[in-house]
Amino acid sequence: MRFELGLQHHKCFAQIVMRPTPSATGVAFYCRHVIVHTSPTQGFVFTLKSHQSVVPKSIAFSLPQRKWAGLSLNQDVQVRSYQFDKLKQCIGTMTIEVDFLQKKHADSNPYDSDQMANEFLQQFGNQAFTVKQQLVFNFVNKLFTLTVKEIDAVDTSNVLKQEIVSSKLAKINTGLSLPNTHVIFEKSENSTINLTGKSKTKQGRQSIINPDWNFEKMGIGGLDREFSDIFRRAFASRVFPPDIVEQMGCKHVKGILLFGPPGCGKTLMARQIGTMLNAREPKIVNGPEILNKYVGESEANIRKLFAEAEEEQKRCGVNSGLHIIIFDEIDAICKQRGSMAGSTGVHDTVVNQLLSKIDGVDQLNNILVIGMTNRPDLIDEALLRPGRLEVKMEIGLPDEKGRIQILNIHTSRMRDNGLLSSGVNIKELAVDTKNFSGAELEGLVRAAQSTAMNRHIKATSKVEVDTERAERLQVTKDDFFAALENDIKPAFGTNTEDYQSYIMNGIINWGDPVHHVLERGELLVQQTRRSEKTPLVGVLLEGPPNSGKSALAAKIAETSDFPFIKICSPEKMIGFTEHAKCQAIKKIFEDAYKSQLSCIVADDIERLLDYVPIGPRFSNLVLQALLVLLKKTPPHNHKLLIIGTTSTRSVLQEMGMLDVFSTTIHVSNISDSAQLMDALEQLGSFEEKEREEVARRIKGKTIWIGIKKLLILIEMAMQGSPPDTVYLRS
Repeated sequence: MRFELGLQHHKCFAQIVMRPTPSATGVAFYCRHVIVHTSPTQGFVFTLKSHQSVVPKSIAFSLPQRKWAGLSLNQDVQVRSYQFDKLKQCIGTMTIEVDFLQKKHADSNPYDSDQMANEFLQQFGNQAFTVKQQLVFNFVNKLFTLTVKEIDAVDTSNVLKQEIVSSKLAKINTGLSLPNTHVIFEKSENSTINLTGKSKTKQGRQSIINPDWNFEKMGIGGLDREFSDIFRRAFASRVFPPDIVEQMGCKHVKGILLFGPPGCGKTLMARQIGTMLNAREPKIVNGPEILNKYVGESEANIRKLFAEAEEEQKRCGVNSGLHIIIFDEIDAICKQRGSMAGSTGVHDTVVNQLLSKIDGVDQLNNILVIGMTNRPDLIDEALLRPGRLEVKMEIGLPDEKGRIQILNIHTSRMRDNGLLSSGVNIKELAVDTKNFSGAELEGLVRAAQSTAMNRHIKATSKVEVDTERAERLQVTKDDFFAALENDIKPAFGTNTEDYQSYIMNGIINWGDPVHHVLERGELLVQQTRRSEKTPLVGVLLEGPPNSGKSALAAKIAETSDFPFIKICSPEKMIGFTEHAKCQAIKKIFEDAYKSQLSCIVADDIERLLDYVPIGPRFSNLVLQALLVLLKKTPPHNHKLLIIGTTSTRSVLQEMGMLDVFSTTIHVSNISDSAQLMDALEQLGSFEEKEREEVARRIKGKTIWIGIKKLLILIEMAMQGSPPDTVYLRS
């Protein structure tokens, strides 16, 4: 096709303007990008825009375009359609030299290069640019001349992978601008323009995907997989050119819900998401701040959050930048509608307003709403459907690799300044901090630092620091282990004080019955740890009172070395109502689901059920809760061992509880003299002559005594001097 060259009078207009002409088939001809050949070996790529003032079979250029391409009026040019390789010719970073168009209008006022970059992309989004191309730019009612100095492209094919890949920037001559292209303005040689902002030098250079992306430098550890999944779901479509996304019929993800235990990095991740792309500064809102006592103000606060995004989308369309809105504690304002009886209905209207803004009749395509909560079960279901907060990501407890990353982050400054002892082994600390959250690991480092600094404080009448020794301050391995033992305990870990009280006297292995229980318990622990088919294993230790069932259950739990061990004991629920007791038991199980390997000891189940033989009476509400929880399979890749104890097997059988346990192990009392003598010898409370006297007195008598009862009798006998064996004779 050949066109006659014309003059376009709008000097600030940088695109080719042409009038659509009917083709031979009667269909209007139109293409987005063309290459204009001024000679057989020289061509210039331009982006087209139709205009009614251009006569048919003509093409119009602005003055800067004609100067750049060396075009003259009424010149015949050959024009061909040009197709970009949109996986390799997307502009990641573009450096532009800027100067005043007319020197007489030059001034010394500062011009914000960041605002210039945003305005530039809004005016020239999805447009072809070539190195050394000249154009005119209108900014704050002043005309500037621009020259494209350098173009870097990013291979966007990497976003199709399941992980974040740092793409290597490639220099190209011609490329296509995107809404997220990073524009850098530099002063032209001999220019007097005063530029301010981050976009004025190469030091602020950042591609669509930052090639120097580093989780540890940003203070993020243990969340590599979660960040990769979020990028794949929420940002991959935003990296591609808008026309490709439109051709695919693809809609951007508008919402992400981050949920999980406190201190695992939900807020930190949400704050850093905005740095992955050239988005607007994220708006961070605490859920309760939205609520207002005046009628209609809560809904107005929601509308204000989306006002800028609405205005920019109306003005710029697909070239609008991404607006990120972060709701911390979103469950405070988005509870299930109709769930709050007797309320004013403010929560319901706030939810309605938020739903209409995210995915209402007037849909916004330039927003990303990120909600964070510890209680996803409280959030209204309508907010979680596709099109709203459709990407639901659990931010759980970090694994060993994640803990290494987090500890390295929080100790890096000490290491760089020589304040961390060479004896501190981060990998060893990571092994010993199972089920620690990121916040708890940070607290562990602070506690170790406090312990180290405390050694250099003089113990005088005044609090003084020994400055000479303080200069040699180092945080050692012992400081970390002291903090681990005394200061920081994981909320979802093992509380050794919980089960140590059950086995404070140790396990007296008085015979084969005890050995049999411990051996079968070890087999069940290994089954829980290794088996892929049985993520839930339950065992019931049943036997007469005082036979040591609780101690054996605690010992099995201790030797399992599971990162989460919890005792569900009736002594911690004294005075609880039935409903409160159910909630307490449910919380123990929910906490266990957050750990990959967990063990729960349900001690004295009949007491948990409030069972008494007179009546009989028991709590049916607690019984039903236990029946459900004991059979509930833990989440994927999580395993749970449940150890129950009871002295009333027949009662539990009538209640149907025996069926929810995988197996039952009988715990016996001491039933013969040999077992009794073994127990006395291991306890070491009597001399050999005294044990022989006891053996002589019990010879031929029937023995049936629990180990716990035996310990009490021995302690009573030891109060005499010499020990009185009358208690044993009884």
